[in-house]
Amino acid sequence: MAQSTRERSIKVGVIADQTGPLSFVGLANANVARMVIGDINAKGGLLGRHVELCLEDSETNDAVAAAKATRLVEHERVDVVLGGIYSSTRQAIKGPAVARGKTLYIYPEQYEGQECNPLIFCTGPVPAQQVDPFIPWLMQKTGARKFYLPSADYIWPHVMNKKVREVVTANGGAIVGEEYFPLDHTDYRATVEKIASSGAEVVFTMIVPPGLTPFFEQLHASGFRARGGQLVCTYFDENFLNMVPAAHVEGLYSCLDYYQGVSDPFSQKLLAQYETLYPGHALFTGGSACSGLYRGLRLWAAAVTEAGSLTQSDVIEALDHAEIAEGPGGPAAMVPGQHHARMNMYIAQARGGHFQIIKSLGAIDPQEQLVATPMATS
Repeated sequence: MAQSTRERSIKVGVIADQTGPLSFVGLANANVARMVIGDINAKGGLLGRHVELCLEDSETNDAVAAAKATRLVEHERVDVVLGGIYSSTRQAIKGPAVARGKTLYIYPEQYEGQECNPLIFCTGPVPAQQVDPFIPWLMQKTGARKFYLPSADYIWPHVMNKKVREVVTANGGAIVGEEYFPLDHTDYRATVEKIASSGAEVVFTMIVPPGLTPFFEQLHASGFRARGGQLVCTYFDENFLNMVPAAHVEGLYSCLDYYQGVSDPFSQKLLAQYETLYPGHALFTGGSACSGLYRGLRLWAAAVTEAGSLTQSDVIEALDHAEIAEGPGGPAAMVPGQHHARMNMYIAQARGGHFQIIKSLGAIDPQEQLVATPMATS
């Protein structure tokens, strides 16, 4: 009886931080998963079968994320796992889902790149799509040359900052300070003083919640922006804007694959659908992985449809070149062999508590390394 039920239902596992410091992000991700799976089932499901969403709360805790991944793979026996915000959470999910569970995993958040595993696909932006186009543009537009890099102390900021340093120096600039803090660090007074004494013209921060709000408050109080300093946080989106007083991030630059101001008809239709279904403070945004999760679910569904089965090796082969003609921010496509997606990118600036798109960068390739031959299920 259990086996026949399994054959009738396709299971999608989604891990989202619905509680804890990233709950404002995780709740939005959970909503996106419900919306997309609901749309798929409203059109007959996949391969004529109902798609069941198995949604787990990772509580903004990597150990919990690993436990939930174990449950999805071993108990629910899902066909695919999606989710994770922090790169450390991705690493936590990989162990039980990929290394031991040999299950396809789609990571939806913008991150440091370099993930190269036959069972992992990434549907958010990477440094070649953010840092490479954004920093030269910023330096040319503002004339700024001196960068300070206050960051959270885990893999994503460390790897991203190596790329930031490379691009800044290649364009005639210099890194005048680089510091790392625990995620829950709140006292940045010494760092703010160092920023002032260093002569930094750009604060390129990769501090993350819950430490981000006090950092912006203390930097604002120091008069950094009033002195003409430029503030950059590439992952900052409308959900993060809700966390801080607008004045604390006025003029902040960000670079993402989607903002609510993207004006193409599909993006606007999608945003209206989401806001109708899920009114409230958990917004559909780019930096919070909503766009990447939508993209990941749709690319996976297209791959299953092309494969005509749930045989994992067949789905992976199809997913390697899957594409969607419409999505948040525009169309997207997996770059064959890279397990990362080509997508449209945008530069935006916070003005009066909202993001205004300053420049559309067009479709940009991830330029990630080639992945080994796809691996079948064990």
